[in-house]
Amino acid sequence: MGTGLPLWLKLLDQTSKIVTTLTAAVLLYTRSAGVAYFVTGAVLCAALGKLIKRAIRQERPLQHSGRKVTYGMPSSHASTCTFFATYITMACLQLPVHSTLPSSAMFAPMVVLPWTFMIVISRVRLGHHTWPQVAAGTTLGACCASFWFKLWMDDTAGVKTTAWEVEAMVRSWLGQ
Repeated sequence: MGTGLPLWLKLLDQTSKIVTTLTAAVLLYTRSAGVAYFVTGAVLCAALGKLIKRAIRQERPLQHSGRKVTYGMPSSHASTCTFFATYITMACLQLPVHSTLPSSAMFAPMVVLPWTFMIVISRVRLGHHTWPQVAAGTTLGACCASFWFKLWMDDTAGVKTTAWEVEAMVRSWLGQ
């Protein structure tokens, strides 16, 4: 990370730490099976992106040539953040707000969508990826989130029903 970077790019370069911390906080605060399911989907999307990256083996832009060789197609940040933005937007449009969250949580897409856009742009501006690499990551994230959300909504293989039963069991153990 260069010292001459604007503050907004320096902040966005720390995206992984920020998103991981916020996600863990929401999961611990809500103790929601739905949030755990969402997080599982995001992790699986990231893992799929890593597998694709290893298969394609397209290097990052040239300014990273001094580091060990890492691959950039598709962008993991773009895929994971787009998963978050897509899934959260669909959840806010189609599901009730979790009982532990304020009703204003339904407006989360107003923060998540622009933040995701800025993260994707920053990956190119910081020289970590090319435009095709972030486009591929964005496409992967949107597809994974759409698929994962549909599985939840359709209760495929009883995933939603089982998750709610587990959540109820955890709440009873915690005396809530």
